[in-house]
Amino acid sequence: MSARDWIEKDFYRELGVSSDASADEIKKAYRKLARELHPDANPGDAKAEARFKAVSEAYGVLSDAAKRKQYDEARRLFAGGGGFPGGFGTGGGGFDVGDLFNRQQQAGGMGGGLGDLLGGLFNRRSGAASATRPRRGEDVETDVRIDFTEAVRGATVPMRLASPATCGTCTGSGARPGTSPRTCTNCGGAGLVTRSQGAFAFSEPCTDCRGTGRLIDDPCPECGGDGVSTKTRTLTIRIPAGVDDGQRIRLAGQGEPGRNNGPAGDLFVRVHVTPHPVFGRTGNDLTLTVPVTFPELALGTTLTVPTLDGKVTLKVPAGTASGRVLRAKGKGIARRDGQVGDLLITLQVAVPNNMDGTAREALENYASATAQHDPRAELNALLEKRSV
Repeated sequence: MSARDWIEKDFYRELGVSSDASADEIKKAYRKLARELHPDANPGDAKAEARFKAVSEAYGVLSDAAKRKQYDEARRLFAGGGGFPGGFGTGGGGFDVGDLFNRQQQAGGMGGGLGDLLGGLFNRRSGAASATRPRRGEDVETDVRIDFTEAVRGATVPMRLASPATCGTCTGSGARPGTSPRTCTNCGGAGLVTRSQGAFAFSEPCTDCRGTGRLIDDPCPECGGDGVSTKTRTLTIRIPAGVDDGQRIRLAGQGEPGRNNGPAGDLFVRVHVTPHPVFGRTGNDLTLTVPVTFPELALGTTLTVPTLDGKVTLKVPAGTASGRVLRAKGKGIARRDGQVGDLLITLQVAVPNNMDGTAREALENYASATAQHDPRAELNALLEKRSV
């Protein structure tokens, strides 16, 4: 967006809200207009499409607190076509707008945002530096799926990734091997051209070189002059022990290549863990539900239960209630930082679907022998106490 847009366009009017409208009011107004003006609701209507773009542009600025602050400051400073004595420029009788903003920034005035925005747009020299300075490449995100055991113990996973990379044919120059880009004659290599309008000097990207400051007469056949081509590469990703489902792993410098010799971005790998058919997980602890019989809980027993590394034997005391959780120390997830979880075993009574005559008779005799024991006595007492 050019400086002129920030000064001359009234984004508040585009959305039909006041300049002191709240964020919720701005969002509500945008959603209403977006539904009315969306191209799907107005097929073939060029005016509606243009309004939809204008409304979206306005919302893109006003919905961002930092951009809205910059926009408001720019309009307060320059609205109405007012100027400063001596005019604007990079020397001579006037003064440098970029220098003005830099001084205000140092004095703690409007902050870095507006100075960076307008100082770069109004000043050709700062614009040239901005257009040709090294730029960091974009970050890239991909996904990988591993099984439960790999998430617990850690794993090394090979991954084939198709992503932008520095062109191997031209090594990023964009020119056919044996040739070189030349400096753009229209902008002098600045990447920006300056035009005057009243008291202002506007800097805009050069249309001849698309803001790069260079012209490529013989583009590289592989990348078409971009200096970047899509390549399929194989990476080895080390998944740390104890990784959580949905966690992202960062591989520094493995993202998109930078521009003008800038550093590459990062690659973020989001890990998806396939659930285990037996074990669950809570933090660093593994969980396991073990079916038991009523006699085992009532009389006590010794259980042998599985772990991810083998088996462990646990003693169940007589009179243990169904649903009790036993703990096997150190049988959970061991992280690289030294933290080790436990295996939490939940005991759950398994009720038989049907019983033969002997078993039924034995159970009925047991029920008769314990008829005076009411397992709900304590619950009923609490309910009666609350009802009084």
